[in-house]
Amino acid sequence: MSREVDDSSGAFDLTVAAADAPVWIVTTLADGHRAGCLVGFSTQVSIEPRRFLVCLSKRNHTYRVAARADHLAVHLLSHESLALAHLFGSETGLELDKFEHCDWQEGPHALPILTATAGWFVGEILDHADFGDHVGFLLAPTAARPPTPDTPPLRYAAVAGLIPGNQP
Repeated sequence: MSREVDDSSGAFDLTVAAADAPVWIVTTLADGHRAGCLVGFSTQVSIEPRRFLVCLSKRNHTYRVAARADHLAVHLLSHESLALAHLFGSETGLELDKFEHCDWQEGPHALPILTATAGWFVGEILDHADFGDHVGFLLAPTAARPPTPDTPPLRYAAVAGLIPGNQP
């Protein structure tokens, strides 16, 4: 028996939430300023050449730094990384240096690489696209560290209740 929702926006939201996609943390560096945030809108968009799309909220401090950057680091979180997701999803870089509260190291292109994540890749920003309240950054991977086998990712359902911290 199918469940119907009269409101098409509500039905869309329920359908997308049911997919329970993995969440990511994006970090970047521009003009000597580090930034990072939790990202829920992202996907691989091409197999060959490899391309990945990550979307950042226009209201987010990380977006403003990323708009001046040449590269982004995209980190896959493990199911054990909820505290890191809270730090990068519920705190604002305008008030707190998130990198003082987690382990990281300098990676390719001097980007901050979070050491407690399942895996990561760095991508050169090829293009930007305005998608409404988010801007998509099209990335071409340039470096990566894969997750260990059988590492379950942190998924949307685990962070759905977070109150975003990066609001101006």
